[in-house]
Amino acid sequence: METEIYLDNAATTKPLDCVVEAVKDTMMHNYGNPSSLHKRGMEAETIIKEASKFFAMQIGALPEEIIYTSGGTESNNTAIVGAAMAYKRRGNKIITTPIEHPSVGEVFNYLESQGFEVCHVGVDEKGYINLEELKTLIDNQTILVSVMHVNNEIGTIQPIEEIGKLIKLQNKETLFHVDAVQSFGKLPIQVKRSKIDFLSVSAHKFYGPRGVGLLYKNKAVRMQSLLLGGGQQKNVRSGTENTPGIAGTLAACQYVTAHQKEIYESMMACKKRLAEGILETIPNTWINGPSIEESASYILNIGFEDVRAEVLLHTLEQFEIYVSSGSACSSHKKGHGDVLAALGIKGAALDSAIRFSFAHDTKMEDIERVIEVLGEQIPLLRRYTVGGKKK
Repeated sequence: METEIYLDNAATTKPLDCVVEAVKDTMMHNYGNPSSLHKRGMEAETIIKEASKFFAMQIGALPEEIIYTSGGTESNNTAIVGAAMAYKRRGNKIITTPIEHPSVGEVFNYLESQGFEVCHVGVDEKGYINLEELKTLIDNQTILVSVMHVNNEIGTIQPIEEIGKLIKLQNKETLFHVDAVQSFGKLPIQVKRSKIDFLSVSAHKFYGPRGVGLLYKNKAVRMQSLLLGGGQQKNVRSGTENTPGIAGTLAACQYVTAHQKEIYESMMACKKRLAEGILETIPNTWINGPSIEESASYILNIGFEDVRAEVLLHTLEQFEIYVSSGSACSSHKKGHGDVLAALGIKGAALDSAIRFSFAHDTKMEDIERVIEVLGEQIPLLRRYTVGGKKK
């Protein structure tokens, strides 16, 4: 029997063994509340402080600028809503893109219902934002711009350093939020150099535990708290910190930063081989988004003419090959093809895209197996397609 091939790592990754051990050890031996004044509490607090130092060092921040959350969604909500509410007297204009994750897009929809003026800066056929348009949109009423670093569906890497400098040049008071859920631990990020005020991170995207996130908050900016309670984390995010989860996130971060270059190159080799194997052996297939080399090494979006993505996904599942048809956070909702539509992709091509996403342990023999299965199954699926339209 063939072994399982998991290529849905943009949705979530398998925790590393060292992560599981760190979580388990902390739960068993460092179970004190980090806000408690006794020894057990101080031991837990020490773990959190050490983790904050390490995370801060990776992005060029200060330890006190690291806030712990339950994940990427909370980090995005906290930063965007918190900043908008804190600065609404200064202006009511906020800017984002049409290809953001739902945890950003839906927040902007909410803020629009609360009276904020929401602007969407356009993107090209590869998903890169229009910098000239962004420049013209920013004015003295603009309080926040939110741009995803790496797109979770097509792998577009936005030039966040250039974007950050452009924002501050147009209006030095405008805040810059970056959703780095798909890039933290995989690509270098320096918040000061890129003029970033808020940065969202999720542990389970880089082999850490689920239910843990980070939010970098520039200490010079204000933010209205969304959670009220005991005033933990300098009143920014009340609630007892998840010490075991933070310890696991630290273990994951230490691993990926120590092996960042080799992991990235390994994933790129797998991505290139899979793309070449599909495009060369299966007719009427194409890459959605940027070229292989210019996009993130761990995300590949391929369109298969006359094949519905959901059908292909479940066909591959029968061979224990696990992929995605888009964002796992929007796959159960109508309109989850918004990212591809924003690129100008239309008609049946919107429903024919499969996302393959790779990890540190993705093997080349797994890629060869996927190419083999696709080569066998795509012609069979197309044989039963009625009324399929070309891209």
